[in-house]
Amino acid sequence: MNALIIEDEKLVAQELAASIAEVDSTIHLVGIVGSVKTALSWFFENAEPDVIFADIQLADGVSFTIFSKYQISCPVIFTTAYNEYAIQAFKVNGIDYLLKPVDQDELRQAIVKARKFAKPTGPAGLDVQKLMDALNLPSPFKPTYKEHFLGSARNRWVPVKISDIAYVVRDQLIFLVTNAGERYILDYDSLDEIEQLLDPAVFYRASRQCLIHINAVQTLKGLANLKLQLVLKAPNQSFGIDISRDKAPTFRKWLEK
Repeated sequence: MNALIIEDEKLVAQELAASIAEVDSTIHLVGIVGSVKTALSWFFENAEPDVIFADIQLADGVSFTIFSKYQISCPVIFTTAYNEYAIQAFKVNGIDYLLKPVDQDELRQAIVKARKFAKPTGPAGLDVQKLMDALNLPSPFKPTYKEHFLGSARNRWVPVKISDIAYVVRDQLIFLVTNAGERYILDYDSLDEIEQLLDPAVFYRASRQCLIHINAVQTLKGLANLKLQLVLKAPNQSFGIDISRDKAPTFRKWLEK
């Protein structure tokens, strides 16, 4: 059974991972993510796990936001420090929970329950709004992403709307290229830094050197080695991008969402 941990405290996540391995050595941990933003990126690029262990309060919001944006079918075991009222709300909605610090026996029982749900049909989808109402919490907020970048070209600075960007590429320096084919330098240290500022539903990390805007895609062509050849819309069609064999399935899924 594959498990994902959503927890913003690194030490707590490591301790939970160790406890899971001790309780059930057959569980394979496929990842640890620490924020709403990184969790959404993870789900867009990876297959759904069999069970999720999710903290409620994360650095950039509540984990319910993740499940309101990405419909899952696997069971979720929430880890929480909420009071008894909140715990009752989880019971009403059929979602298991673990109080921090995690008790080994409770963890074992939660995993047994998760295995019962981890079937092809899966449990019913999470009713996020019902949870929020029961917990007397505000509705999940929409994560905020960058709306403009300030690009430079020929000793001038130009604000560029995110919707006007076709792709961002690293070629010694980091450049953004607009839908009109204009090219600007961005004053950032890495593409990873820029990726965290962009909505993963709109931008895809096509390679280590390139981020693609979904509206810039013209066509895809399958190659013999199961890669995909990506052609962008004019005037950027000459910019050649190959999607690796490993990334090809998730890229197609991203385009179809």
